[in-house]
Amino acid sequence: MIASSAENSGIGDVLSADEEELSARFSDAMSPLKLQLRFVAGVIQRERLPAFERLLWRACRGNVFLRTSEIDDVLNDTVTGDPVNKCVFIIFFQGDQLKTKVKKICEGFRATLYPCPDTPQERREMSIGVMTRIEDLKTVLGQTQDHRHRVLVAASKNVRMWLTKVRKIKSIYHTLNLFNIDVTQKCLIAEVWCPIAELDRIKMALKRGTDESGSQVPSILNRMETHEAPPTYNKTNKFTKGFQNIVDAYGIATYREINPSPYTMISFPFLFAVMFGDMGHGVIMFLAALFFILKEKQLEAARIKDEIFQTFFGGRYVIFLMGVFSIYTGFMYNDIFSKSVNAFGSSWSNSIRHEYIDDVLNKGEKASEAQWMLVPELAYDGNPYPIGVDPVWNLAEGNKLSFLNSMKMKMSVLFGIAQMTFGVLLSYKNFTYFKSDLDVKYMFIPQMIFLSSIFIYLCIQILAKWLFFGSAPGSVLGYTYPGTNCAPSLLIGLINMFMMKSRNAGFVDEAGNVVPQCWLSTWYPGQSFFETIFVLVAIACVPVMLFAKPYYLWKEEKERREGGHRQLATIEIVLVILALVQVPIMLFAKPWFLYQREKKQSRYSTLGGNAGGASTSQSVRADIAQDDAEVVHAPEQTPKPAGHGHGHGDGPLEMGDVMVYQAIHTIEFVLGCVSHTASYLRLWALSLAHAQLSDVLWTMVFRNAFVLDGYAGAVATYILFFIFGSLSVFILVLMEGLSAFLHALRLHWVEFQSKFYGGLGYEFAPFSFEKILAEEREAEENL
Repeated sequence: MIASSAENSGIGDVLSADEEELSARFSDAMSPLKLQLRFVAGVIQRERLPAFERLLWRACRGNVFLRTSEIDDVLNDTVTGDPVNKCVFIIFFQGDQLKTKVKKICEGFRATLYPCPDTPQERREMSIGVMTRIEDLKTVLGQTQDHRHRVLVAASKNVRMWLTKVRKIKSIYHTLNLFNIDVTQKCLIAEVWCPIAELDRIKMALKRGTDESGSQVPSILNRMETHEAPPTYNKTNKFTKGFQNIVDAYGIATYREINPSPYTMISFPFLFAVMFGDMGHGVIMFLAALFFILKEKQLEAARIKDEIFQTFFGGRYVIFLMGVFSIYTGFMYNDIFSKSVNAFGSSWSNSIRHEYIDDVLNKGEKASEAQWMLVPELAYDGNPYPIGVDPVWNLAEGNKLSFLNSMKMKMSVLFGIAQMTFGVLLSYKNFTYFKSDLDVKYMFIPQMIFLSSIFIYLCIQILAKWLFFGSAPGSVLGYTYPGTNCAPSLLIGLINMFMMKSRNAGFVDEAGNVVPQCWLSTWYPGQSFFETIFVLVAIACVPVMLFAKPYYLWKEEKERREGGHRQLATIEIVLVILALVQVPIMLFAKPWFLYQREKKQSRYSTLGGNAGGASTSQSVRADIAQDDAEVVHAPEQTPKPAGHGHGHGDGPLEMGDVMVYQAIHTIEFVLGCVSHTASYLRLWALSLAHAQLSDVLWTMVFRNAFVLDGYAGAVATYILFFIFGSLSVFILVLMEGLSAFLHALRLHWVEFQSKFYGGLGYEFAPFSFEKILAEEREAEENL
């Protein structure tokens, strides 16, 4: 349309110029006459113009006047849409015959003709109209483009929502493809797992869906009974998810088995902190986790793809609790960047005379080699430090490690045995829930007795040594206690307990003299007798755990089989009695019935002969389409024997498998109690390593900044503090933290969960739009 308008405009200009030229040319020759010229105007492709012009000249014998003008704009073909170059032409002629020839030639060259008024006034008005239409079209096109832009902008705002809807619909239809169609081809049937607590919500959702869809058939939800093991579903939130992932990494809990996650939320960060305990490093970890928690929405929206960052961000609440517990254990250890804080005042005082101290200091260089010891009987006031470790031990260079090693080793044993005992107690809840009386009687009880006879007894000894054996002499449990040299050695005492060695009773003899190796003596009355009983009871528990359960399983299987044989004998007796009863029936029953029928037929022969004695072995089927009945012989049905298949757990007892399984569990528990107790000593080892690394970092790096004075000391303080801080973060917080995390993970997986947790289930995977959309979004971002 735009091209046509442009063409018409060109025609008007050419026509005016040509009329003036023709008027001037013919004014002299034909002035007495009025010249009547006709014309046609149109457009033609530029490459056809020379042939068009020659044909006009030859066909009209030079009696036409052709004037052309090229169109500068490239136009589009209305049929093919290809770009073409065209020219505007106008042809003047006189007479109808030439008009006919000219139009036929134009049609032959596929030229497009346009009407053009005869008078200049009409052509001027037409030109003005064409220009007006062009402006209107430009306005319309501009408005169309603006409208298209607005539509696309509005669509861009909704395209994400549309994609979400499409993905939801695709997921719904994908799930519907898993359904089965019933025999009527009208309903879909599916078997699904769902939480029991959500049944009411599911029913309400189905009812609401039926109402909103206008369906005439309501959705039916039936709860089915099945022998298949259901999936395990543990409801979590953003706080508990990290701890549940730790447990699930070991294995998904068996259905209805105790979930260790609630206990792991406390024990895992606590055992980590026992190995990591430092208030300063704990504060760093706490602040990092707190930043992740406070900025979690912004960080989730950022969608950072770094795997290491995602690991730390996903476990932010785990790191948060590890930092909190590390601050607590660091406070108990009185350790902050390897330094101690005297918050409550030390219980130790200087017992060395000042004159001796001054004399040693006056010797100069040799003073640095002198070692002084605070004698507990003189320097200790008898009142322990209110909470945690006394800060004076941070100054003890000679026996600091001996004291801390002894304390942390015993503490590790206490924590380890306490957690193992708790794990065994949790196994009792599993056994009672699954109604396994054999496991309660012959697994749980012997395990608790075995654990109590040796390891809980060891814990009681540790606590008794801490409570009763101090630095001052006195009487302990009826025995005279000479002093710290005679504090009992628990490790050697445990060895002597198993070897049942004879030991001295008490620490002094009848004369009041301290016996040799008094730390190996018994320290309460009847200790040797009770320890012998404990060892024998522990040994007796082993065959109980090994053989008792398999024996009772074999006994139950035997009784079940014997009960089946007894039932078979009873059935045989009943069958013999029935066989004896059938003999007179077979002899007399049929003749008697024949006699009665013959008698009845003779009595009612006038009423229909034999019709009245219709056979009793026939059945009648009515034909609704007609008014009669059809007699059909009913075939004799042979009753099928009742099924007696074995369901889950009904199979024959395999004693070999049972014995192997029981032997593995018994050996694992007995040897595991020893190895797991030793494994908990890693709490002591890693705590010692962390404290020593922190002390080395302080001594070898940051303390050197305090040696220099003046400006050099100030500059050195800034530089060395930067080095000290960087090494503390990267080595002591990150590397040591990762090491403590892995060791705490092993303690929970092996030492704790092996006592009660099977982890043989599979995870419940519900239909979730949120999960589907998250996976689709992640797939898009990875492209």
